[in-house]
This record gives sequence, structure tokens and C-alpha cells, in this order.
Amino acid sequence: MRHAFMAATMACVLSAAAATLDIETVITNPGEDASTMMNVSWSAYVPRTAVVYTRADDAQWSNATTLVPEQEHLCFTYDSISSKRPWGADFFETPIFFKCGAAIKGLAPDTEYKYKVMTLDGKESTAEHRFKTAGAQEWSCCIISDFHAYAPLPKRTRAAMDMMGVIERYDPSIDWVLHLGDVCAWGGSYSFWRDLYKEDYFHRFMWAGVNGNHDNMSRKYQLTNAYFRDANYVPRNGYEGEMGVCYHFRYGNAMFVMLNNEDMRDDAGFEAAAQWVRKVVTEARQSSNPPQYVFVCEHYQWFMGHTGKKSQYNRWSPIFDELGVDVALAGNNHIYVRSGVLCDGKETDGTRGTLYVQTPSADNERGMTVNEGAHNDMFKYRWTEGDRTVGALNMKVTPQGITITLHDRYGNLLDTSRR
Repeated sequence: MRHAFMAATMACVLSAAAATLDIETVITNPGEDASTMMNVSWSAYVPRTAVVYTRADDAQWSNATTLVPEQEHLCFTYDSISSKRPWGADFFETPIFFKCGAAIKGLAPDTEYKYKVMTLDGKESTAEHRFKTAGAQEWSCCIISDFHAYAPLPKRTRAAMDMMGVIERYDPSIDWVLHLGDVCAWGGSYSFWRDLYKEDYFHRFMWAGVNGNHDNMSRKYQLTNAYFRDANYVPRNGYEGEMGVCYHFRYGNAMFVMLNNEDMRDDAGFEAAAQWVRKVVTEARQSSNPPQYVFVCEHYQWFMGHTGKKSQYNRWSPIFDELGVDVALAGNNHIYVRSGVLCDGKETDGTRGTLYVQTPSADNERGMTVNEGAHNDMFKYRWTEGDRTVGALNMKVTPQGITITLHDRYGNLLDTSRR
């Protein structure tokens, strides 16, 4: 019966695809070593699609390589999920597609590439996408989070994309984008991911991100990390239950460890994550090519910016002290908070310890009012515009150090931290 059902489903998918030939939801994610590897994720309503890639300066695509996906399977993750149309009408998402992921290897470091996703018969091709491999001595990225893309309120996404434009004008050489979760209002709404990935910044940059609580839920509060997993194709180097969700990658001289706080709600979940972080960071430190810097990223905040209370800091700071994590990045609280460089709960001279930074919201609809009387001596700076906050960060990394700057929607540089 199962085989008959699958065959019937496949026939329906192919029949629908014959009229549309859609390839969509294309995004570039990092490979395990972004100097020579890059992952591409997409959805296809036809089988037999592939990535065609070449260097960006290959004007005629004369030296292009065609790479078939290493992952290509029917995806039912978003089928029959309650959602919203852009005009506000209720409907059920019904996408059943081939979830595809390709790992491009053997790339040249510090090089810009372009690619398209195509059917192997050449009848359909997506727009051009680009990415730049790591490998430069100096590099930079835009850090953004909490813009909760939601079809009936498109100004949320517009506010975030405009904010990224502010960062790009400040630093025209940004190489990639790091997001800290809640990029979708409901991760179960496939159409939200599809429309978000049509934005120009998803065509021009590699994106690395973490699973936020909104990315992890549907409108009816069905919870699963599969929504994030199947909207991306990140390195499969996580731990049991988190493959394709938790992952680590190298970007030049830095190691990034990406966590999923939604599966750390109890002690067992946290301990599994903590042991994995210990393992992968220790192995990297002891390797023949140890990272100069280690970043750990998750969605939930280190501190409650509006009250000054400690949050995930209490859980993670002993482990970060143990491992020598340089920078810890988070979002969720919708208030920008930046600590000093902390070790054992105290500010250091910067030669050891971890810098804790959390992003503001970026959708012009979320935010938090600060209780000015509720401070925390660990805070060096905090910022919010209240319930309509838009902000993002620029991070520059060199062999000499890390510089993170906070910017508002008007282009004002509000805070600078160094590590």
C-alpha cells in the first residue's frame, strides 16, 4: 500500500509540475569549510535537476560544471499545514516537492562564483545566484535576526531587507549573511520561506543561520526542527536528531558552531548539545589547522535586555569559559545587548573570555521597552527603539581581531565592540 501511495503521489507531483516546471526556494548555505565548499538548497516539482556553477568572471559560462544533488527526495514536511495568504485568507499549504541539496566541493578560496539551478534537459533555469568563498585574510558579514517574514504583512521583510541595505552601504565588501533565527513568522508555512528566498540578498550571498522558535513552529503550534532543516541544506555534522539543523563550519580563520535552542528545553537536550559543542570545538582546537576564533550562535538571548536578568548565559558561560569561545551571538529578546569580555562572570582585559552580543529585532513590529532602572553590570551597551525596532550588525574579522558595530535604520553607528 505504501508503495502504491508513493507512486500515486509521484504521478500527481509530476503532473502538476508539467505545467509549471518550478524550481524555487533556492538558498546558498556554507559547506563545512567555506573556503573550498558551499552547499546549495532548493525545491523542485520535477526530478532530475542540478546546480550549474562557474566563477563569476566566466561571462559565457564556458567553464561551468554541472552537479547533481546528493540529496533528492520527496518532501512532505509542509503539506497540510494551516497558513495565511498574502491577502489574509486562511488556507492549507500543499507543497510536495523534491527536496534537493548539493554540496559543491573543490572551490578556489577567496573567489566569487555564480550558479543557476536547472533541469537536466535545460528547459528551466532559475535566476543567477552568487556566493564568495572564504579564504581572505580579512572578511565581513551582516548579522540580522527576528524579522518574522509573514505574507499578510510584507513590510516586515521589507524593513529587514532595507536594513541589510544600510549595512551594505556601510560596508560594501560584506561577504555573507549570518542570521540568528526567527526569519519566518511560522516555519511551517512553506510559502513564507519561498517568498523570502526570492529577495535579492538571498540571490547574492551565502546565508548561515540558526533555528528560531518561530522557524520551529506552525500556525497551529506544531513544533519540529524539520521546517528549518528542509528550507536549507547545511553541513550534516550535527548530532543525533539535529542533523541538518545544528552544524559547524569554518569561514576562513573562524569556526562557527550553530545551535538549536528548541531542542534544549530540558536537561537532557541541553546536555546533548553541550557535549557536542565540547567535542567539535576541542577537535578543531587540536587539529592541524586550528581556528583563530570560535563563535557560538543560538537564537535565545544570553540576557533579558529589558530587565537585566541573566538568561542562557547561566547555562552556557561555564562551557564557553572552558572552551575559550571568543564571541557568543544570539537574538530573540529584540533588544541589542553587548557585554564586556567575560570569564567566570567577570570582565577581563580582553585577552581571555567571551564577548556576548545579541541582535535587536529587524521587522519594525517587534521590540521591547527597556526598564532603565533594571541594569546588569555585565552590560556595556543596550539599545532598542521600543516596539518598532529595526537594527542589524556588521562584523569585520581580521588576523588582528574582531570588530562588531550596531547600526539603526537611518545608518547611525550606535555601538562598537572589539574582541
